[in-house]
Amino acid sequence: MKIWFNRWFTTVAHYIDLIRNNEDGAVFEIYGSHPNEDALYLQYCDYAFVEPDISGDAYIDYCLSVCIEKEVDLFIPRKENVLISRNLSKFHEIGVKVLVCNAELMALMDNKAAMYESITEREKEKGQPLVPLPDYVVVNNVDEFREAYTHLTKKGHTVCFKPVIGEGANGFRVIKEGQETIEELLTEGVTRRISMEHACSILSQKETFPDLMVLEYLEGYEYSIDCLAYDGELHLAIPRKKTGGRIRELEDNQELLAIARALHREYNIDYISNIQVKFSKGVPKLLEINPRMAGGLNISCLSGVNIPYEAIKLLLHGNSQVDKFTPTMGIRASHIEKEIVLM
Repeated sequence: MKIWFNRWFTTVAHYIDLIRNNEDGAVFEIYGSHPNEDALYLQYCDYAFVEPDISGDAYIDYCLSVCIEKEVDLFIPRKENVLISRNLSKFHEIGVKVLVCNAELMALMDNKAAMYESITEREKEKGQPLVPLPDYVVVNNVDEFREAYTHLTKKGHTVCFKPVIGEGANGFRVIKEGQETIEELLTEGVTRRISMEHACSILSQKETFPDLMVLEYLEGYEYSIDCLAYDGELHLAIPRKKTGGRIRELEDNQELLAIARALHREYNIDYISNIQVKFSKGVPKLLEINPRMAGGLNISCLSGVNIPYEAIKLLLHGNSQVDKFTPTMGIRASHIEKEIVLM
């Protein structure tokens, strides 16, 4: 069975290994593509090729042609995954199964402000909470930014901001008191802290800018909850705690498991997803939901559950071949860098 990964992060190399080393002995041929021929995960594929740096409908046509040419059975996309989901019927017509959830749901989760608004509306409809949210304001000009900062600091919050639409920590900053000092400039590495004055000087370069979320900074531990589900049934949720440095711990946290169950009952997120929360004064508040494999998913697989392979089984067979999982929790793990010779 041929699987194609398109333009993924380097960490997908771990998931390729997990799929290959599945407990059923199922055999896969792994295809990988990226515009950069030196993308490291390509070294883990059986067949790798350079894809054109295109987007939109032209990219959909390209993906369809690749699936036909290489006789792909399963497609696990990252690039243009929302648009690919909107065109699922075209892939099904040529016999290709695609590991993506509902397109509208993916688009909603891509927009953090829209996701927060959706959660708030559903909580009002049901009269009960789904997940606590941080205090936040959406802005798109520097005057609104100043007002939002004042509003949140009056509530006693340290303030941070990030783009409404974005991946990872791109654009995330915490607003610090005072200006940057000479000592900070000369002795600190890359920092995500910025003074209010500096932030405003940058944001005032344009009359309007893409929507920013200005929100309370959450001081506590951050967790990623890796989930596996299909057709409204949550099969697995593993809270992965980010402790010091690169150390991660799989924690049997019933409060976080309840949040995962509540969100999946409400939003029906198929296959693999990742819920990110961070604690503030003992309360876990939602950061975002990502309907895809997260960067640290391989750590959660140390629990004894091969999550990428189980997602493929769900894609192929639905819930019929999924066993009851009993993940081993309490595992602490980290990782080291590894050299890769580019062929």
